[in-house]
Amino acid sequence: MIKVQSAKDHRANRLLAALEPEDFADLEPHLEFVHLHQRQVLCETGDTMRHAYFPHDTVISLLAVMADGSSAEMSLCGREGVSGLVNASVSRKAFGCYVVQFPGTASRIDLDTMTAAITARPNLQRVLRHFTEATMARILQSVACNALHSVEARCCRFVLMLHSRIDHDALPITHEFLAERLGVQRSTVSSVMGKLQSRGLIKQGRGGIIVTDPSRLEDAACECYGRVRDVYERLLPYATHSR
Repeated sequence: MIKVQSAKDHRANRLLAALEPEDFADLEPHLEFVHLHQRQVLCETGDTMRHAYFPHDTVISLLAVMADGSSAEMSLCGREGVSGLVNASVSRKAFGCYVVQFPGTASRIDLDTMTAAITARPNLQRVLRHFTEATMARILQSVACNALHSVEARCCRFVLMLHSRIDHDALPITHEFLAERLGVQRSTVSSVMGKLQSRGLIKQGRGGIIVTDPSRLEDAACECYGRVRDVYERLLPYATHSR
């Protein structure tokens, strides 16, 4: 079984680490260190959102859940940002279901407290505007990606997105998990992952995969991964680095 070690510092989240000292000092007393479990639901669709989460070493997905129980990923957030804040800026009603991808830790803050801090601190507003623009660029690019690109290219892109957000080549994800996130059949994902392993890009194991050649995996992904990465590097240069 693939395991991921947890971070132990609020500034393991890169958005928090990028704040001006006085802005971070204003938030720090209100940040709660929380342990998150894989597949933990943080907020159901339509529920009132009460907290924002700054992931450290995990990824939080926003899922669209259909009437028949099927689901697909609309957005995700890792250590580069904050989950639950953009969606809750007006109505506080969750547009989708927030689910934890990996076991790990995050810094949690009450949304009322966070909103008051944003109103009072211009530099914090600026950082969050940059994050919001980058998030919207990723969501909009995903719309085009899902319509135009193959399952294999999309699968490579999704794996790379997860890989870039934690400090491990080992990802505790299954074929079923990938199929749910991509909105395709499990058998389709199994076929794709088998091909990627035969080409030496990944190695499959019990309960997860290991990314063995991220550079070639990026070559196999669609152009969307690079486009979104470039947006993040421009708007949030602190959020990306070479692995």
